[in-house]
Amino acid sequence: MIISHKHKFIFIKTIKTAGTSIEIALSKICGPDDIVGPLSPEDEKYRNELGYTGEQNYKFPFSTYTKKDILKLLYYQHRLGFYQHTPAVEIMERISPDIWDEYYKFCFERNPFDKFISWYYWEKGDINYGNMLDFIKAGEASGLSSFELYTIDCIPVVDSIYKFENLNRAINDINDKLNQNGEIKLPPKKAKGNIRKDKRHYSKILNESEAEWISKIFARELAYFDYEY
Repeated sequence: MIISHKHKFIFIKTIKTAGTSIEIALSKICGPDDIVGPLSPEDEKYRNELGYTGEQNYKFPFSTYTKKDILKLLYYQHRLGFYQHTPAVEIMERISPDIWDEYYKFCFERNPFDKFISWYYWEKGDINYGNMLDFIKAGEASGLSSFELYTIDCIPVVDSIYKFENLNRAINDINDKLNQNGEIKLPPKKAKGNIRKDKRHYSKILNESEAEWISKIFARELAYFDYEY
């Protein structure tokens, strides 16, 4: 996630939506006072190789700690801060209402059926579970939803939710919104992960039972974005 005071935007990183690549792209224009969340060591190394702004300013000042924060600090034994998939409700707790209202807030969402297949191979579901239905029944798909990252009480609280399927068009729109004249570009190399082995369209991969399970798990996304199987 990124909170850019220099360009007045807030990027909420969702799950399996090219979030790391987008965050790296946005890091290019970040200033020294901006909040840039941490990535994995490998992705952070790649961001540094590109010469972009790395993780910075994401840990909360001790002066802002509440009693609850102090208890968390004692329990977890590490300083609190923003993290990769910090939800909107937590960001709002840490910044002033004026910043939240004034800054351009955006995130990405993806067709749940396609997102699930990407997640299945990312988590090595084919190796650890053998098939997609057992992977789903084990609860491995439930944590994939990003709906609560950009909503509060099921109502979206960001200014734009771009679709992963229109990624290039979305990057162009973000450039326009932030007056960047094309400076924001996806990095040449994608964030690394376990490779999706089956490149077919999701409708050719999922069977009826698997599709039904996914439809239940992601009912909110399917209804809100008019995604269909």
